[in-house]
Amino acid sequence: MRITHEADYAIRIMYCLAERNQTISAKQISDDSGVPSRFALKILRRLTQAGLTESFKGVSGGYQLARAADHISLGEIIEVIDGPIEINHCLSSEFDCSRVQQKNECTFHRLFSAINQDIRSKLYDLPLSQFVPEKNQA
Repeated sequence: MRITHEADYAIRIMYCLAERNQTISAKQISDDSGVPSRFALKILRRLTQAGLTESFKGVSGGYQLARAADHISLGEIIEVIDGPIEINHCLSSEFDCSRVQQKNECTFHRLFSAINQDIRSKLYDLPLSQFVPEKNQA
């Protein structure tokens, strides 16, 4: 499993919003996070559709976190952008194994599943607020 550039950008964008703790423009988010403007807008749209950010139109419009940073995890951000965290293709519900009839009969599948759950749990246990200096948190 590798976190894509897009998920990395999403984490940077969410960090920027958590650090500022106010509504800021897409341009300012792009400048502060180092994410190219075109990608920032695409990612912000997905984050807003997923309910992680809110968008506001108008002169003083922009984006802000939809929830407190301590209620948003790195795992949630990654899965919004990259889809389910799966270290091996056999963990996907669409995968049909040619080795065994039932996935849970496979030792490798059970091992990968346990490791995958551990990684996923660790990412979901990491709140965005953990990375934001305390003075900036609500």
